[in-house]
Amino acid sequence: MATKDRPGEVKKLLDSLNTQTLPPAQLIIVDGGTIRAEQVIRKYPNLNIRYFRCSPPSAAKQRNIGVKAAPREANLIGFLDDDTTLPEKSMEEMMNFWENVDDHVGGAAFNLLNSPPLYASRLKSISLVKKLGLYSNKIGAVLPSGFQTVLNSVSENTAVEWISTCGAVWRRRVFDDYRFDEWYEGYSYLEDLDFSYRVGREYELVVVAKAKFYHYPAATGRDDGEKFGRREVANRIYFVKKNKELSLTKCYLAIFIRILISLIMGVRGFNAIFFERIIGNIKGLFDELKKALILKWG
Repeated sequence: MATKDRPGEVKKLLDSLNTQTLPPAQLIIVDGGTIRAEQVIRKYPNLNIRYFRCSPPSAAKQRNIGVKAAPREANLIGFLDDDTTLPEKSMEEMMNFWENVDDHVGGAAFNLLNSPPLYASRLKSISLVKKLGLYSNKIGAVLPSGFQTVLNSVSENTAVEWISTCGAVWRRRVFDDYRFDEWYEGYSYLEDLDFSYRVGREYELVVVAKAKFYHYPAATGRDDGEKFGRREVANRIYFVKKNKELSLTKCYLAIFIRILISLIMGVRGFNAIFFERIIGNIKGLFDELKKALILKWG
């Protein structure tokens, strides 16, 4: 578990892990915050917890530290975000899945019960948007634009093209060949898409219906609207450029649609955060233009 300045969320997650019918063999916490989680951890002697520090904080780097610290005899390594909780049989159901699965499965996601609402569903349902590869109704798809579709709650085990580190378990040998790209700094954003998409080209990825969890996005430890909007553009374009089979042209189109969605949501709800995100998106696009000009003209 990578965490930063969220002791309250850490406590809720540890409470849920402490009540599991099959608790994890070991929990590795990598803390990048100034508000340390050590005081919270001491209250859970029943959980086998190892605690590490990471500075400066980086979700991608913190996860790599955790993987490196995991015992070699562990066949499975899982990730949970610090603002998640699990019903008491979730870990047991996840282990039941792994006991009955073939070697071609490399990663399995917990099943998110409280999926966030889908914004601008009418715009996304336009046939032209789908034909351009900018959106799809398929769960957990990675589109030609480099955008991904959400991982909604499923009623049966479902194959997907990416899974979130918010709640997932990976086969140990995956990490012999893959690691999280530490180019994604700080809050990171899309580092799990980048990692799981690359793994998914070699292994099958699955959402496990019976292994359920909840995600309650914490207010702390995140970028403000403008900073996130800027990071959103930079990280998406980096992901697309890195994976050559994806389309940079379609990526830019999807970013413009994303800006339009933010504009609609901002006007409809009089919510300033969407306008801040738009400003960040535009600044991010200018940043990419400057990079392209420097690369071309020196």
